[in-house]
Amino acid sequence: MTKRLAIGDLARETGTKVNTIRFYEEIGLLPEALRTASGRRSYDAADLRRLAFVRHGRQLGFSIPEIRSLLALSDQPDRDCGEAAAIARAHLADIGIRIARLETLRSALTEVATSCEGGRAAECRVIEAIAGTELALQTG
Repeated sequence: MTKRLAIGDLARETGTKVNTIRFYEEIGLLPEALRTASGRRSYDAADLRRLAFVRHGRQLGFSIPEIRSLLALSDQPDRDCGEAAAIARAHLADIGIRIARLETLRSALTEVATSCEGGRAAECRVIEAIAGTELALQTG
């Protein structure tokens, strides 16, 4: 007989909150857990591996739909992995766009923060930038 885990044990083993595990079950990323005679959720090694996959994918920034697609591919081991590579390439492109936006934002914020020489708050470039006036123009 294989060892079964309670939801708290699964949470500890994967570093995932219990509510998150329940949510992943609710949206179908994890199968509905088996229940003990007393109604408590019970998980096996396959559930642990699947949750670890989901957790790692989320840490890498993959969206829930992307993870759902990757899991569907994983569940069919004889399928061509080209679709997984396409998902990874699209995700990589999105990361590149976000990095470019963050670099632009960093540059604009650095300029504003280093140009502040003090003075009245009513004329503060940092406050204006955070309010969206100057940074919006520079990053727009």
